[in-house]
Amino acid sequence: MEILNNSNISNISNISINIKDDTIRLGQLLKLANLVSSGGEAKIRIKAGEVMVNGAVDVRRGAQLRAGDRVEMDGRMVVIKAGQAG
Repeated sequence: MEILNNSNISNISNISINIKDDTIRLGQLLKLANLVSSGGEAKIRIKAGEVMVNGAVDVRRGAQLRAGDRVEMDGRMVVIKAGQAG
């Protein structure tokens, strides 16, 4: 019997979020994706450096994100997509 080494397996789950406007703020996205339960929690987690935007830690809760941006937190990745009009 062969045992797989779990350290080589990616545990990141992907979530796609459609946005209607051109941008969304980082704190709003975390709430929309259900990664945090409140704006206060988003502020704390972002400031603590727990959130990565496009592969780099971003500590700005008001950072403007656009379609194509990727946000990672707690082993989950959110990919922002342009929403459908009307």
